[in-house]
Amino acid sequence: MAGAVTHDPSPAASHRQGKPLIVTEDADLLDDLLRLCAAAGATPEVHPSVPERRGSWETAPLVLVGDDAARRVRGATRRRGVVLVGRDQDDPGVWQRAVEIGADHVLMLPDGEQWLVDRIADVAEGVGRPALTVGVIGGRGGAGASTLACALAVTSAREGLRTLLVDADPLGGGLDVLLGGETSEGLRWPAFAASRGRVGGGALEESLPELHALRVLSWDRGDCVAVPPQAVRAVLAAARRRGGTVVVDLPRRIDDGAAEALAQIDLGLLVVPAELRAVAAAGRVAAAAGMVLRDLRVAVRGPYAPGLDDREVAALLRLPLVGEVPVEQTLLRPDGGKAPPGAAARGPLARFCKQFWERALIEAGGA
Repeated sequence: MAGAVTHDPSPAASHRQGKPLIVTEDADLLDDLLRLCAAAGATPEVHPSVPERRGSWETAPLVLVGDDAARRVRGATRRRGVVLVGRDQDDPGVWQRAVEIGADHVLMLPDGEQWLVDRIADVAEGVGRPALTVGVIGGRGGAGASTLACALAVTSAREGLRTLLVDADPLGGGLDVLLGGETSEGLRWPAFAASRGRVGGGALEESLPELHALRVLSWDRGDCVAVPPQAVRAVLAAARRRGGTVVVDLPRRIDDGAAEALAQIDLGLLVVPAELRAVAAAGRVAAAAGMVLRDLRVAVRGPYAPGLDDREVAALLRLPLVGEVPVEQTLLRPDGGKAPPGAAARGPLARFCKQFWERALIEAGGA
């Protein structure tokens, strides 16, 4: 159980990074709090009372005061980000003690463990602007969605943005293959299938393969073709908390896992070849994705069927037009070229992606 007493931490406090401070002499409570800090990826500073060294109490991003220590910190400087932690849910006096020390929250273990892990992880990682998250989905099979997703991620990384590319299509063959890194060390989706609650953003990023200056979460070559929706939610939330950009290659079939991914996407790109059957198929995909994703736009790929152009395709689908996705000639070679999509900085595909990011980041207020 967690309850608010006065106020939440200020925005300025929530952006600070540092060690949480634990104040308690209760050995059992300390063991629990250290365990929760470890789960959140934080190493705390521990004291039995208000630290004698000036600054620790005032500057720690989060202070966890054991109920046993409430009286010992009663005269400490009032500050935000103080949580009074206890175990006796039937003790009415805990709320009075919380008021006396100026605590923001009262938390009772074990019920409030997940809430506390989330708070500790926030201060350990820092809470800033979430990543601009872009989803790419094909209007039909072979539309080139994976190619565009990779090119967007490669371009974002080349522009100096922290970038994470997520392969949410288990039947797509693996984006690590498209990037030439199928043998690279690092975790793939099956390793996160049991994830629940909060996943540490830093730990996630460090565990993934690094290819072309970006991190990639793809599928392995095993027979796992799905992860639970809760795991998709936890992993994407962790990826977004780190800021920068996240690019998600989406499947055309919207199952529970894909719906979780769509719920965390800021902007979706529907890649549609300029032919009537593709437009008809894309209409069904757009209807399904649009039930979850509020901002879906069209990226048209040529060559064009007679009577069609990019504006007509967008009009038929009743969606905003991003533009025409240019062809990267090296990708048309039988071996697909040795470089990943968008690797040629002066190529037409890279220029398209750069212009897209410039506009999208301005819209999102990130530039």
